[in-house]
Amino acid sequence: MKLTFLDSSTLTRGDIDFAPLESFGTLTLHEITSPAETLARCQEVEVVITNKVILDADTIGSLPDLKLILVSATGVNVVDLDAARENGIPVCNVAGYSTPSVAQHVAALLLTLATNVHRYASELDAWPASPIFTRLDHPVVELAGKTCGIVGLGEIGSAFARIAESLGMTVQVLAREGSSHTRRPELPRLAPAEFFSTSDVVSLHCPLTADNEGMINRETLTLMKPGSFLLNASRGPLVDEEALAEALRAGHIAGAGLDVLSVEPPPADHPLLAPDLRDRNLLVTPHTAWLSRESRQRLLDGLIGNLQAFLDGTPTNRVA
Repeated sequence: MKLTFLDSSTLTRGDIDFAPLESFGTLTLHEITSPAETLARCQEVEVVITNKVILDADTIGSLPDLKLILVSATGVNVVDLDAARENGIPVCNVAGYSTPSVAQHVAALLLTLATNVHRYASELDAWPASPIFTRLDHPVVELAGKTCGIVGLGEIGSAFARIAESLGMTVQVLAREGSSHTRRPELPRLAPAEFFSTSDVVSLHCPLTADNEGMINRETLTLMKPGSFLLNASRGPLVDEEALAEALRAGHIAGAGLDVLSVEPPPADHPLLAPDLRDRNLLVTPHTAWLSRESRQRLLDGLIGNLQAFLDGTPTNRVA
């Protein structure tokens, strides 16, 4: 069997052993793959593994040897699922591998925003001139007693909800029409207007869909409480980034912590990379919430499990 991993650098920094995956056949590892290289690198390959490399309808339809697509992630928006179905190609993802890492990263973003520790820690050159070893230049917010609003109460949303509760926060959830989830039924489910207007922290943990793209926009940002925080470690297009930049400049919300952007890597003129926003309590990390060594090992184990299940004739985690 021939396998190719189109962007293996998303999984390893030299600390992950691919030997178990190599045991299935001939494995070709490409650190990165550009759009122009994708089709050629998938030719005569039976199993394609991708994290961020897009497999569109034209590419999938041009690969007669392809038997399986393994997505090295939970989100599968990089694969044209309709085209995969039409060509009889199963698509399998890996879920749940990054839950502890992402939850702790979101908590780190929130605690940094609330304490302004990043600003204080960067001003050490000013300390010798301070009459006392205490500076009141940047506000510090006590999270205990505040309300944390969760959008998407899946595995990661639930894990972060527990962290928020451990900090003394009250948790509420954005109600979604047609949702059948019963996790944490004791938590209040609120309609959008009430949810956004009563949450001191809004944290996004939902998958990206056609219905929720741009759900954080001028309208919902206006509804948010003055002094509130926005957190997003889910998908960048959930947020209208121009609108967020405006809200930060206007001082309507106190800050935002993001691990994802609508375009990754972002262009130099990305609205949230504007120099003046660096003083607006905006934290942006480069999609690093999930990448602990433990998380990446669980991801590889999930890929291997999906491949073995497919070969056994009982595909698991199939999304198409």
